[in-house]
Amino acid sequence: MKTIAIVNHKGGVAKTTSVQNISAGMAAKGKKILMIDLDPQANLTKGFGIFNAEKTIYNSFRKGEALPIQQIKKNLFLVPSSQDFGAVEVELASEMGREKVLQRLLSGLNGQFDYCFLDCPPSVQLITINALTAANEVLIPLEAEFYAFQGLDSIFNVIKKVKDVLNASITIKGVFLTKVKDRRSITGAIRDEVKKHLGNMLFETEIRENVAIVDSQANGKDIFEYDKNCNGAKDYNKLITEILKN
Repeated sequence: MKTIAIVNHKGGVAKTTSVQNISAGMAAKGKKILMIDLDPQANLTKGFGIFNAEKTIYNSFRKGEALPIQQIKKNLFLVPSSQDFGAVEVELASEMGREKVLQRLLSGLNGQFDYCFLDCPPSVQLITINALTAANEVLIPLEAEFYAFQGLDSIFNVIKKVKDVLNASITIKGVFLTKVKDRRSITGAIRDEVKKHLGNMLFETEIRENVAIVDSQANGKDIFEYDKNCNGAKDYNKLITEILKN
């Protein structure tokens, strides 16, 4: 099982949207996919129409219970989150091995899934450190705004520290632009600036701003189930193809 963390300490850059739609698209291609909602806002969980789940990731972190995996559709599975999960930052503060809780929880799942995608909160605190410790690779969504790449250095530094101390095998798979507005004259300049800073680390695929993406989440569906012909579905399909190639 390849475990990929979707990370950015900035909110609103389409981390959750990307986990939902990359996972759903891969599942439709026959890959068996597990998503883990590690954000106490639980937007990924809500994005699939799940509210007030009886068991969540919180039960696993605090009580050592098995991950409460729920099937969403064929080949697609989710471990839901809830607001109380945010308390683990404090509750595990004095625990030995607190950075490796998720790694231990995932250790028994090898062979059951092809990919596991981790939806991380907009921070680089304990929950995100757990994700990076458990992951093989990192994907970083980056909003197409000027100076958006500022702050990436801090993410890269955190990943380097985790690699040095906790997870020697972790690598950065790449960065991809989200919420791209092609009609703006400044978009080309933003693209050029990001490319100059990131080079080959930047994916060719860009996720255009698309109202159908927002509407799909409001309706508890992934973009492919909501409108497989919209720009959002086309863009995420291209991104999936690029991810699977690398």
